[in-house]
Amino acid sequence: MKTIVSYKRIWLVAYPIILGSIAQNIIIFTDTAFLGRVGDIALGASALGGLFYLAVVMLGFGFGTGVQIIIARRLGENNLKDIGPVVIHSLLFLMMVAMAAFVLLHYGSIFILKSTVNSEAVYLSTIDFLKFRSFGIFFAFINITFRSFYVGLTRTKVITFTTIVMALVNIAFDYLFIFGHAGFPEMGIQGAALASVLAEASAMLFFVAYTHITIRYQDYNLLHFSALSFSKLRDIFHVSIPMMLQQFVSLSVWFGFFLFVEKLGEQSLAVSNIVRSIYMIIMVPVWGFSTATNSLVSYLIGMGRQNEVMPLIYKTALMCFTLILVPVGLTVVLPEAFMHIYTNDPGLISMGIPVLYVVSLGGIFVAIGFVFFSGVSGAGMTKTSLIIEMIILTFYLIYTYSMVHYFKTDVAGVWTAELVYGLLMFLISWPYMKSGRWMSAKV
Repeated sequence: MKTIVSYKRIWLVAYPIILGSIAQNIIIFTDTAFLGRVGDIALGASALGGLFYLAVVMLGFGFGTGVQIIIARRLGENNLKDIGPVVIHSLLFLMMVAMAAFVLLHYGSIFILKSTVNSEAVYLSTIDFLKFRSFGIFFAFINITFRSFYVGLTRTKVITFTTIVMALVNIAFDYLFIFGHAGFPEMGIQGAALASVLAEASAMLFFVAYTHITIRYQDYNLLHFSALSFSKLRDIFHVSIPMMLQQFVSLSVWFGFFLFVEKLGEQSLAVSNIVRSIYMIIMVPVWGFSTATNSLVSYLIGMGRQNEVMPLIYKTALMCFTLILVPVGLTVVLPEAFMHIYTNDPGLISMGIPVLYVVSLGGIFVAIGFVFFSGVSGAGMTKTSLIIEMIILTFYLIYTYSMVHYFKTDVAGVWTAELVYGLLMFLISWPYMKSGRWMSAKV
């Protein structure tokens, strides 16, 4: 069965997101590379603090993914005037969530991390990081709203532009604030956090300017807002809240993964932070194609072309698998070179190389599984995707805990959990999509 969505169309939607993700990961790359020169404590603390922040941001990102699916459905239905109210209601809700998230990050993290982190030095450094990083949550959630709007419309080039701006600002201020160059104070890990906040603020300003220049507001009813509609919010919540919970739980579990790793020692945590940064680069094509799958599946269903969904997913999975072989191949062939970017410590390098081999293989499994999983949520079955994610993450946590506490494995053994995650995601999502039970979903 052919689909109206060609390989070229998939690529045109996915590649700006991929380029944007590369720029986004430059931020992680830069922070890790700079802080690797500060010391193991700063490196480990930035991993925990960054993941804690990311877990909270994923509340907004998950909600935004649901909004993106709704916008893509309205685009397929040619119901453009309903897109603006969806965007406005989503932004209002995300700002309320941002207030609560700020309180959690700025104040609640002191109590949460105190009882979970063994190393006092890592704990104190993580709190220093979050004191500054927490202010970025407001800019991050506004950016998520813009991203949902543009990805839902499959106008994704702006994602590349904004993340390039963000990356350049972050690199510049990392250099100035972490080490205190050009008369700026030497702030260490706090400087890395402040640089990231300024980078997110710059991306928000770019989104605002780009939207004002390129978008005809009346086409989407963007500026029309008379009163808060609880029925509109209810419809958005139906799709978006499960995605919101899914993303939050997923990143919270990964935060838990790093807490397990921390039990292996400060050096294992530092190595895992380096590997996490490299793994994020490997995963860049996966995020691009999975986001494209969300929008294009919803778009096809909105047009009444449900029978073309599976051919689209197969095409996207093939493209994702092919493209991810590039970063995987480079990592496998040049593992020591990648490790040297982050650290000159021979112990960290030798410990990290086996972990890189493991995550490279894991990335291939996750690449295929993620595309099929995105088909489930793109179809509007977000409650089902939440259930699938919860089942997989339960196995993931049990596996990781067992590797650390029962099998007493090294850090490379713990990271094999990524292979388990990717394999389970495919084995559950593919049969579900094949069954066709998603065809009657309403968005």
